[in-house]
Amino acid sequence: MAMYTIEIDETFDVPRRKVFALFADHHRFGKLLGAPVKRIKDSDQADPNGIGSVRKIGIGPIGLEETVLNFEPDSLIEYAITSLSPIRNHHGRIRFDETPNGGTRLNYTITFEDIVPFTGKVVSTALEQGLRRGIKRVPKLA
Repeated sequence: MAMYTIEIDETFDVPRRKVFALFADHHRFGKLLGAPVKRIKDSDQADPNGIGSVRKIGIGPIGLEETVLNFEPDSLIEYAITSLSPIRNHHGRIRFDETPNGGTRLNYTITFEDIVPFTGKVVSTALEQGLRRGIKRVPKLA
């Protein structure tokens, strides 16, 4: 069993609440990733995308479900894969900090373990490339 970590640290000249709103809204997050994402369970919180909300990410015939574990408006989103998947102990953490000039520093960390030896490397590479490509679109989409 190998542990994988992806960390992306980017700064944008976009206000923090706008960047947060982009990542918080499951549907818009899907646009960012270039994958179909649908909220299938609403949160009991004020924001339907908050703690306890579940999104389904459809990748071909395989759909993953992710549940939001922590949701602090404009500053933090944490989630985990809660459906069967080829990886386990998956944890995503997205922090949003304001920069001195009113922009946003985004720190996105994902950790997971593989179940089938060597598949983790493939998953990790594909996931990181997809995220990095999507995150470049933040200024356009936010």
